[in-house]
Amino acid sequence: MPQEAWSTKRERQYEHIKRGLEERGRSKDEAEEIAARTVNKERARSGEARGRSPSSVRDISSGRRGGLRSHRGSGGRTRDQLYSEAKDLAIKGRSKMSKAQLQAAVNRKSGRRSA
Repeated sequence: MPQEAWSTKRERQYEHIKRGLEERGRSKDEAEEIAARTVNKERARSGEARGRSPSSVRDISSGRRGGLRSHRGSGGRTRDQLYSEAKDLAIKGRSKMSKAQLQAAVNRKSGRRSA
């Protein structure tokens, strides 16, 4: 899935992340998606990408984070990430919701189970 806009460094990074995830038991499709998202976020953080979201720039680096907010565990997604997802799902009243309320609303609307 390496893209034309990626440098050789980013292609190597993508392959390394993908291989590591597959070795840990992730499916090929899931490993490719996570690796591509990680590389694209790092490109945005370092100014290599044209477009970048505020959360990509303000958040700690993917390597340092090490899956702290990988949609699992007690930390889960940040409130900003949940708010963004709620906005994409057109959830009304999202601006006044707490993190827990956003999590519940997103899970209901998207059909996900809570972590």
